Amino acid sequence: MLHTSFRPAAEAFGDISRLQSLLDQVFRPLERSSIRALADQGFPAVNVGVTPESIEILALAPGLDPGALQVTADRGLLIIAGERQAQRPPRQDGTSVYAQERFAGAFRRVVNLPEEADPSKIDASYREGILRVSVAKRESSKPRRIEVR
Repeated sequence: MLHTSFRPAAEAFGDISRLQSLLDQVFRPLERSSIRALADQGFPAVNVGVTPESIEILALAPGLDPGALQVTADRGLLIIAGERQAQRPPRQDGTSVYAQERFAGAFRRVVNLPEEADPSKIDASYREGILRVSVAKRESSKPRRIEVR
């Protein structure tokens, strides 16, 4: 009798995804990016930019209660954490979810702040699903004109 070990495609794809994640951890060091995620979750998506006056961080986080967001600065790191509640369709007899792409659960994103960031001057606001964090630059790091006498 011939015995084969057949595994459903969904199970095989899960294994491939886990292998890819492990390979990414080995071959893609954290130093390449100033943004890190807990448990390889990419929620919320984060954009980081600079202006002459500040470092600007935008976290795209629709559907969150602003009171559930935690923003902290510690030793050169800006940490955005919170939890997104699962939204499921109304339960009815015979209804089951067979695909779910929206992230739900606890999240934590960490942004390395540059040396010129002043952790004592941070402003955060949440509007229309976007968390905006502005970190002022230290006065000593800003360009200044020196008068020649």
